[in-house]
Amino acid sequence: MKKFFLIVILLVIVAGSSTIKAQNVLDGIYPKEHVLNRKPIPYPHVREADVMWAKKVWRIVDLREKINLPLYYPINTMDGRYSLIQLLMHGIQYEGLTAYSTDHEDEFKVEMSYEQVQYSMGAVSDTMEVRQADGTYQEQIVQGELKPDEVKQILVKEVWFFDRNYSRLDVRIIGLCPIREYVKSDGDGGEDQIARRQAFWIYFPQARDLFARNEVFNPKNDAQRRTFDDIFMKRFFGSYIVRESNVYNNRRIDQYAVGMEAMIESERIKMDIFNFEHDLWEF
Repeated sequence: MKKFFLIVILLVIVAGSSTIKAQNVLDGIYPKEHVLNRKPIPYPHVREADVMWAKKVWRIVDLREKINLPLYYPINTMDGRYSLIQLLMHGIQYEGLTAYSTDHEDEFKVEMSYEQVQYSMGAVSDTMEVRQADGTYQEQIVQGELKPDEVKQILVKEVWFFDRNYSRLDVRIIGLCPIREYVKSDGDGGEDQIARRQAFWIYFPQARDLFARNEVFNPKNDAQRRTFDDIFMKRFFGSYIVRESNVYNNRRIDQYAVGMEAMIESERIKMDIFNFEHDLWEF
């Protein structure tokens, strides 16, 4: 009996030592603490009386563009990094981040549960016949797989405004909406089609704390990586405008222009914003 207890104690000691060794393994030359403890820089206070001009616009961030690749990769979590859609899903599931339905456009009216977000992302449970050990088949519910690589674009809602208190043109991002691009089958043996769907909306100011604590890849320096908050606040992304606030129910550009005309219209809206600030000053 004493030998048995002695063996058990030795096994516990060996297991504990192996755990300590595993904890001492460092994937790098120093433990990363700076980004994990970062807080987003608060917005400066803006009074309604100081906003003399404002324009609401919507723009598409295509994650397949080279400048936007740090938001698309990694497909699977690695090196302590998430892709943008993985971070949003993690925030909704574990960090209390609120997702809003796209049924009411982008007004953040109806909250979504994590299960609803999964359904919107295509992770739908299905009933399949699974072969058993005795050779028979039994129906079982199989959980759908979440595919972050299907999110190819992000719709950004933002407001440009001129604050006369600071005498500057500024911008505030209001919300982010991942757009899925997936293959849709009609189920009748026809050709599969590419479908696009807005998954959910995220209120950007609520997500800033989560964004500030997670880094993205910096191709020039692994020791100076930006955070997701840096990417959006410092405008380190490429995009193009697809809508501006207008009297026609805020209609999109593609509803009245196509092809080259749509690109020209997008550039016109961007230049109108630039020219407004430029025309305020006299040189």
